[in-house]
Amino acid sequence: MEELTKTEERVMQIIWQLKKCFVKDIIDELPDDPKPPYNTISSVVRLLEKKGYVGYKAYGKTYEYFALISKSAYRKASFSKFFSGYFDSSAESLISFMIKEEQLGDEDIKKMRDIINKNTNHE
Repeated sequence: MEELTKTEERVMQIIWQLKKCFVKDIIDELPDDPKPPYNTISSVVRLLEKKGYVGYKAYGKTYEYFALISKSAYRKASFSKFFSGYFDSSAESLISFMIKEEQLGDEDIKKMRDIINKNTNHE
């Protein structure tokens, strides 16, 4: 799965949210003020299509876009790359970082323990 730029990822987030959309719909959802030009967003969507992230249905010269890759599949691939690159695929390193740097509270740690216990106790 080819990596996305920040702009491409931002547009993909909107496409996932809307399910099906036209370029004008994407622009409407962007919080930017002023809004980016139509051609700019259209170019980003075409790059996403070339990378295999989106498909489209043509209505004459107008295109309705939809995701070909689910948000969960992208999240999994992105996290795997992040996890291996920054934490050497070590859960201990990741959790230690989260506790030290993000200052997780006791309640957060309890929730993590509950999730771990829930997913490791197969009775």
